Amino acid sequence: MAGARTQSAPPDTRDATDDALFAVRAAEGDEDAFAVLVQRHAPALIRLATSLLGTGSEAEDAVQDAFISAWRRLPEFQGRSSFGTWMYRIVTNRCLNVLRARRPVAPLEAAGDVAAAEHTTSPARITEARDAVRELREAFDLLSPEQRACWVLRELDGRSYEFISDTVGISQEAVRARVFRARRCLTQAMGAWR
Repeated sequence: MAGARTQSAPPDTRDATDDALFAVRAAEGDEDAFAVLVQRHAPALIRLATSLLGTGSEAEDAVQDAFISAWRRLPEFQGRSSFGTWMYRIVTNRCLNVLRARRPVAPLEAAGDVAAAEHTTSPARITEARDAVRELREAFDLLSPEQRACWVLRELDGRSYEFISDTVGISQEAVRARVFRARRCLTQAMGAWR
């Protein structure tokens, strides 16, 4: 899974300062300033939401809802964190709400054991690879929304435990525990594919 991680470069200080200025202007009703913030942050937020929700349309809806919420709440934004961190928190919370509203899926034990596949490029191998990806998605769907959020932010987005703690609103120890449990669940689910 670590190979799937894409390193997101932390925003440089100038961008954070610019974001703070644009946020102040947007809070005063400057729609152009808010448009700059949306343009800067939307791609990363859509990637995050897609990783959490699994579908592009739900992800786009979640990010759009988050930006609408942010626009309405900008006068309350006090700059205790960066605008980007604030948006990550809003998007993560929105995605968690969507995940919690979904119907539960079958327990992991119902998946059963699958024999490991041969490493060839035959049609059978291609089918097995698709099955492995499907089972990984199913295992990912079995994670609690909170585990999923922490795991995605850490493993796919490459965020620090401190950033995740601020974004999700829990202690760093709780973040570490959720990431650990998510890794363990995914590793167990995919054990037959090693």
